[in-house]
Amino acid sequence: MNEMNFKSYQLSTELQKALDVLKYNEPTDVQREVIPRVLESQDLIVKSQTGSGKTAAFGIPICEKIVWEENEPQAIVLTPTRELAAQVREDITNIGRFKRIKALAVYGKEPFATQKDELKQKTHVVVGTPGRMMDHIDRGTIDLDQVKYLVIDEADEMLKMGFLDEVEEIIEQLPLNRVTMVYSATIPPQIEKLCHKYMQDPINIEITTEVTTENTEHTLFEIEKEKKMSLLKDVTIIENPDSCIIFCNTQGQVNEVLTELEQAQYACAQIHGGLEQDDRFAVMNGFKMGEFRYLIATDVAARGIDVDNVSLVINYDVPMEKESYVHRTGRTGRAGKKGKAITFAADYEGKYVRSIERYIGFELKRSELPTAEEVSERREAFDVKSTEQRIVKNNKTARINQDIMKLHFSGGKKKKIRAVDLVGTISNIPNVTAEDIGIINIKDNWSYVDILNGKGSLVLEAMEHTKVKGKKLKVSKAMK
Repeated sequence: MNEMNFKSYQLSTELQKALDVLKYNEPTDVQREVIPRVLESQDLIVKSQTGSGKTAAFGIPICEKIVWEENEPQAIVLTPTRELAAQVREDITNIGRFKRIKALAVYGKEPFATQKDELKQKTHVVVGTPGRMMDHIDRGTIDLDQVKYLVIDEADEMLKMGFLDEVEEIIEQLPLNRVTMVYSATIPPQIEKLCHKYMQDPINIEITTEVTTENTEHTLFEIEKEKKMSLLKDVTIIENPDSCIIFCNTQGQVNEVLTELEQAQYACAQIHGGLEQDDRFAVMNGFKMGEFRYLIATDVAARGIDVDNVSLVINYDVPMEKESYVHRTGRTGRAGKKGKAITFAADYEGKYVRSIERYIGFELKRSELPTAEEVSERREAFDVKSTEQRIVKNNKTARINQDIMKLHFSGGKKKKIRAVDLVGTISNIPNVTAEDIGIINIKDNWSYVDILNGKGSLVLEAMEHTKVKGKKLKVSKAMK
């Protein structure tokens, strides 16, 4: 298991191309342990913290093994939150982009009918929360007969949120001949029992290197509660981060911090469980795209944030659950980058700090409060950066999509248009081959086709005087 790069796994050219574009160069510890075993169809129980690269650890071998021609789902991924489901779907789509793998996320607070319609299309991977996944199974809108892979992600959080019964119901509906993987930061007895009941000779993998000071500097300020806001402004001026997540324990505290920072002209936004789902996704997307520098969040956002260049995490409130400290601070110091995690602790929060320190195995470095002189020295640089747009250096999705154009065709199922018709027409355009055609999505009255390898403009121009199945369709660049 000493492979130092992904080429050692002899992956398909389509997958290797995606990994090169995504800048996945060397496997992380969890990837090095997991990938070869999934390729060998072994059941796994993986104990690994956030930020370790576990989504790619299961996503890469699953994408490699998926048979593109099969229309029904071949992999099911269960996640505890909607944000995480959306993030896993995005990661799998990126990894499988050049193999044209379609991943779909299903979760509550989104129209069931829309998801049902998507599931009628060729879908290789379905990622979802247990409740909505169970709804689709009960209503017969998802076909499980071809499922070869089951991933239960963040199983300990599933347990905490009371989803374990639904998870078990879903498992019992799946084919017995499958690979099952469980990923969890901790393995409580109930999870262990579930594994033994439904897995075939699982291999236990424990990755113990994530919570260290190697990539992330952990600092603690002991401060009176009333002075936290003043300290927050001082610390952000001194650190002057490119991007920063500020974690609070309650929605009310998030609102207070947001109001104060907005009044101080910080480029910021908030995310918590009280927001509508569309708003939560819009905020997350805005943060990923660099629209603002400071994200104020409750723990709901700690899972599903995958922004490689978060340079600073501030715990405005000490998390009351020790595991949350790991999930929060795992947002920085990712993908080999250096990061900082700063915690503000009032007297009454001391017991939570001690619990966290026992859990992570080291003491947080106590630091002196910044002096007025230090803040004054850094103020000018902070003010300059505050006027600049945040530059996103490593948006994986933007990078993988930069040579891809999504085209909208004004015809679909009602005009008897099939994927094979679109492929045949497009691949007959000079200098375009089937290899340049990505995911195809056919609706009742229109269709979407991803054109790869920078050939979008060529196809768009050619379609002005080209018919599909004898029909003249209006073709335009898709709005989304």
